[in-house]
Amino acid sequence: MHVAMHCRAIGLAALIALFLAAPLLLQAQWQMQDSHTTAGLRGIHAVNDAVAWASGTEGTILRTQDGGAHWQSCTTPAGSEKLDFRGVWAWGAENAMVLSSGPGELSRVYKTSDGCAHWSEEARNHDKEGFWDALVFQSLNFGLPGGTRNGVLMGDPVNGRFAIQVISPEGGWLVDERACAAREGEAAFAASNSAAFVFGSQRYVIATGGKAGARVLLSPLLAYNDTQKECLAVQLPIAGDSESSGAFSVVFRDLKHGVVVGGDYKKPDEANGTAARSDDGGRHWTAASKPPHGYRSAVAWYPEAKVWIAVGTNGSDISRDDGNTWQALDDGKWNAVSPPFAAGPEGRIGKLRPDFLKTKQR
Repeated sequence: MHVAMHCRAIGLAALIALFLAAPLLLQAQWQMQDSHTTAGLRGIHAVNDAVAWASGTEGTILRTQDGGAHWQSCTTPAGSEKLDFRGVWAWGAENAMVLSSGPGELSRVYKTSDGCAHWSEEARNHDKEGFWDALVFQSLNFGLPGGTRNGVLMGDPVNGRFAIQVISPEGGWLVDERACAAREGEAAFAASNSAAFVFGSQRYVIATGGKAGARVLLSPLLAYNDTQKECLAVQLPIAGDSESSGAFSVVFRDLKHGVVVGGDYKKPDEANGTAARSDDGGRHWTAASKPPHGYRSAVAWYPEAKVWIAVGTNGSDISRDDGNTWQALDDGKWNAVSPPFAAGPEGRIGKLRPDFLKTKQR
């Protein structure tokens, strides 16, 4: 009798200890960095484990060359001190582009080739109705014909069509097209610079939302191998019946397998309708059987660990089965992810610990 009671006491104590330690274990998956800023960060791009760039409000641009041990505050492009840099894309420690998002001329693109000491303005949105959402380049070699490093600059619809420009890393503007027709009230989200994904020159996918629901739009060359056709529109099993909801981020790990995340940013703790997956190049999508534990603004494939990571304002999640089921990784506030780094409000930057996969997620 006394032995049984003693065992139950030990078991209860162990459960209490585990419960109290769980938040610490979850938080410990991300090693917090000192960014030396309180800016809201929405752009993050890891070139590799050592070199990464981040961007955000008040013209903030950051760079690390030592895996996040030190983050450098870059020179702010002239005249951009109040801009909101929602996106950044880099090709090393010296070469990068940043995207600011806002109405009309508040949407701009700047480029550096000397490690952010100097910047040149590459583009400015002169359409007062325009709003640029993402500047994304090809990240993997998909073996498709055409340019292998080109990207797209994507903006909200103007006159009923999404504004899309194909761009080279050198800053050359290759194609200015308005191929994708938009429904009334449809738009993209400039939440994490991942509302578009590029397979190759003029082969891209964009994620949308709004009152009409969530969709992905496949470019004509990707969907039909014909630039004269309309984009292929595919409805998504993602929450999307308001201006604050829809698909926020789309990423593929190869030509077939992709993941979309989103939800309603005004309902950060609502898990339903926050993730879907495709295994046929984006033509069909299936809702996650166990979704992330809230709204997610960004998703990324982490090839070194062979896992998907999604982040949002109430935490992050991990999927080991191509987006079908998700497990909570932490409960922190995040906006964007580029493994092994993530960025969020108030200068928040985290880096996944090398042994994070060895820790059991809840």
